[in-house]
Amino acid sequence: MELKSRNPLLNNKAFNAGTTTVYDADGRPVEIIDRENTMTVNGAVNKSILMLVLLVSSAFIVWQLFFAGYNVLPMMIGGAITSLIVYFIAIYKPAYTPYLVPAYAVLEGAFIGGLSAFFEARYPGLVMQAVAATFVTFLVCFLLYRFKVVKVTQQFRSVVIGATLAICTFYLFGWIMSIFGVQLFIYGNSLISIGFSVFVIVIAALNLFLDFDLIEEGARRRLPKYMEWFSAMALMITLVWLYIEFLKLLAKLSSRD
Repeated sequence: MELKSRNPLLNNKAFNAGTTTVYDADGRPVEIIDRENTMTVNGAVNKSILMLVLLVSSAFIVWQLFFAGYNVLPMMIGGAITSLIVYFIAIYKPAYTPYLVPAYAVLEGAFIGGLSAFFEARYPGLVMQAVAATFVTFLVCFLLYRFKVVKVTQQFRSVVIGATLAICTFYLFGWIMSIFGVQLFIYGNSLISIGFSVFVIVIAALNLFLDFDLIEEGARRRLPKYMEWFSAMALMITLVWLYIEFLKLLAKLSSRD
């Protein structure tokens, strides 16, 4: 059975432990598949739902604390930093993701809850609009992928990954410049800034197709069971990014009224 993949993530040796190779009497390799310990699409979906529940629950608690008058900024900063640390540990130690990913969801939820509360306090009704926009985008992308209207080819993957890395680099550059008191156009509410936000949202949405492909290909290749958690985390990261970008876009549009 050929297990090579064009997906760089799936070529990591740590992700190729779902099968065992033994040899028959003639010395020919025979692959034995442990079906009880391999990744499935349903397993990844169930873990994604669990992560969403944990994230929303954590976010709701911080949201409630904010509107009760508590200072949630330390929770936000702590959640953002620790979730980033957990993310990198999961990248290099994917076998630990069954323990790391639920913690990541809770920590990320603390950050999202605080961030959402700040936006809601300034622009009432904005959060529900961002949630609705994120859900609709996810549903549209899922249907396009499910009915093979959009196919994840190597060229598609390369373009999306390249654009995503470019956006991350630009955001990092903008953050560094802001330290020195220089504000780039992405922080304003000009038409150029709004156009940039729309572009970022499109790229974030395209990343959903890569997440769907990761889950489907991982199940097809019968990767280790813990890859269900890893795939769920990848999908959750994209959804959170998409939601934040919708928040920012809607805030820019509201500030122009």
